[in-house]
Amino acid sequence: MPYLAIEDLCVSYGGTRVLDHVSIGVERGEMVALLGSSGCGKTTLLRSIAGFVLPQEGTIRVDGRDITHLPPEKRETAMMFQSYALWPHMSVAGNIGYGLRMRGWKAAAIARRVDEMLTLLQLEGFAARPVTQLSGGQRQRVALGRALAIDPHLLLLDEPMSNLDYKVRIELRHELRALQKRIGITAVYVTHDREEALTLADRIAVMDAGRIAQLGAPEDVFHRPHSAFVAGFMGADNALDLMRGSGADLAPAVAGTPQAARLRAHFRSNEAHLAHEVNDVAHDALVLPGTVVQSFYVGHGYRYRVSTGTADVWVEAPEHLAEGTATKVVVPRAALLLFPSDDSRTRIS
Repeated sequence: MPYLAIEDLCVSYGGTRVLDHVSIGVERGEMVALLGSSGCGKTTLLRSIAGFVLPQEGTIRVDGRDITHLPPEKRETAMMFQSYALWPHMSVAGNIGYGLRMRGWKAAAIARRVDEMLTLLQLEGFAARPVTQLSGGQRQRVALGRALAIDPHLLLLDEPMSNLDYKVRIELRHELRALQKRIGITAVYVTHDREEALTLADRIAVMDAGRIAQLGAPEDVFHRPHSAFVAGFMGADNALDLMRGSGADLAPAVAGTPQAARLRAHFRSNEAHLAHEVNDVAHDALVLPGTVVQSFYVGHGYRYRVSTGTADVWVEAPEHLAEGTATKVVVPRAALLLFPSDDSRTRIS
């Protein structure tokens, strides 16, 4: 049995089903990211594990112990919130040691544990500093120290980096990942940020409408999505209908194409390129004639929206083209993620 085992969990608010028979296992020492857009159920799932939401059906077990209906303080989990929820009137040491005081630890033992956390999080010398005088990244570390100080069985993180500047967020991702691996704690991390999930997690659970659409290693979910929804969420947000011709030939679908012949294709903007001639294009590449309708400079080149007649697609290119320029979008066959037009879970190779 996995260290954290969730089986057939159902949560409803009123008549709305928020979690729909969710099952997932997390191994000891593993970090699993729950990835999805707002309203998909990822935070409800995390709060169910923490004990703040009680499910109507299903079970939650940690190390074989059923915690489904235990109150939060009996679950031996620690949750790190998006806002950090630090006490503004307390020092760094006071915040880190707060959970220990609530558990009746003696002052000397609390001081030793706080010192351990300060060293672990590279906050030596900050013990007496008010948390109101800290940067966003330092506050994040204090919140993490408070969560880890109680030595929880599970660390639950609810978008803890969403309020940080991009540069700080990048740095702290790597710090958190290294720390989690070093201490070997089991963690569940909620995020809507694809890059964050790919960077931090051993496995990613992509959630949609209260269900897990796909669970797997970051490389598998990114390169081998099971459905058009997962493909789009993992960055392959160009989507168009194609029809299968003779052999492996593909062409844009047109009105009146039989549904049985249609495929739904997704591809990433950085995996396509623009060409004025098609002489050097691979024979199995998809070529979409079109017109540049929008152009954005993105630092390493340009991002274009190209109208192809049947769909608008995004493509990145180093050269600058004026809006209104006729061009061709070339998509290598290997870059196409193909699905049945009804968006079933079966990927087409």
